[in-house]
Amino acid sequence: MFNRLKSNFLKKVTLFIIVLFSLLSCNRTENETEEVVVSIPQPVIEQFGFKFSDFNVSYDTIRRGDTFGSIMEGQNSGDKQVYDIVQKVKDTFDVRIMRIGKPFTLLRSKDRYKKLQAFIYQPDRGTYYVVDFRDSVAVHKRIRPILIKQRTIAGSLDGSLSEALNKQRVDGALASKLTKVYAWSIDFFKLKKGDKFGITFTERYIDDTIYDGVDSLKAAFFEYKGKTIYAFPFAQNEASGKLDYYDEEGKALKNFFLKAPLKFVNITSHYTKNRFHPVQLIWKAHKGTDYAAPTGTPIMTTASGVVEQTGYTAGNGNFVKVKHDRTYSTQYLHMSKIIARRGQHVNQGDVIGKVGSTGLATGPHVCYRFWKNGVQVDALRLKLPNSEPMDRRNLPRFMVQMKPLKRELDSISNLTYKR
Repeated sequence: MFNRLKSNFLKKVTLFIIVLFSLLSCNRTENETEEVVVSIPQPVIEQFGFKFSDFNVSYDTIRRGDTFGSIMEGQNSGDKQVYDIVQKVKDTFDVRIMRIGKPFTLLRSKDRYKKLQAFIYQPDRGTYYVVDFRDSVAVHKRIRPILIKQRTIAGSLDGSLSEALNKQRVDGALASKLTKVYAWSIDFFKLKKGDKFGITFTERYIDDTIYDGVDSLKAAFFEYKGKTIYAFPFAQNEASGKLDYYDEEGKALKNFFLKAPLKFVNITSHYTKNRFHPVQLIWKAHKGTDYAAPTGTPIMTTASGVVEQTGYTAGNGNFVKVKHDRTYSTQYLHMSKIIARRGQHVNQGDVIGKVGSTGLATGPHVCYRFWKNGVQVDALRLKLPNSEPMDRRNLPRFMVQMKPLKRELDSISNLTYKR
């Protein structure tokens, strides 16, 4: 009897506890929330046609002494011999082209064997080779898609052109290109602080996102000595595609002669009929223009022609003289090294020697002399002809191409300078 009463009592207590727990669970306040565990999916990385999460991935670069064979040795690539692999891939991937500093990627299996599944070599950012070991040895060359984007910028100089472009996050190669385009019309050392410029150019992007530098120059202008000088590329012969640069009226920027025999110039002495010679200490004519530069600076021929003379004299030091046509000749003095040889044909801008201080010179420079019809003249005062004037028949086509580019340059420059 007692045991039956005890059992009934325990049943009632247990039932009471269950009911109480249920009531407490149902009467949670509105501020109470249940903990929810959310699984965040890992990002899927896909490169070179592989899902990297499926592999054990390692990155490296080619070091001195590395070869395809040495990289393969020590990799668990099964019973495949390196020689056999090279023979199978050589028609597509010549392993001898691998260069120091270039990246490669190894994909291995994720199991305990870590067997090599693929070798990927990148000779440049736009190209890669895949040697696939998964089934049988296969090789593929892939070219990544390149997107060309056009961009227009404007600004004013507060230092060098390179510094101005760097502030706008533009590849430094564009400064070099602009220097060449304007070599016949602008001395970049004479650009002043505050001088304005505008540039329209295109840039390359690999796979839409990886920046790959400047592709081409579409249009530009610079303020120089109170004038605005425009530059627009145009091919007079559409079949050849050869581009020359012209201003907004179709006049060629490229003159028959470069402005100077050095890329960047610092004139220390002008052409004059009476100058006190710093070495001989006498008054005499100086029939040339002196450009100071460090020893070894490349000296360029200012126009195409044939090397008429090379040699050495006590006064001129090492020199080169170039005959350009029946009218014009130029001479370059005080070289540390002569590169051109007599009778050699040289093109405008070719390096013919290096700056030095041979002969009667107090420091490293090049004395640039100029002859017209056999008479020495001041090169800086000559008005020289353009090399390739615009054919009038091409002018309408040029205008159609030029006008929208000029409008874009003028538009962004107006917005920039009004701020």
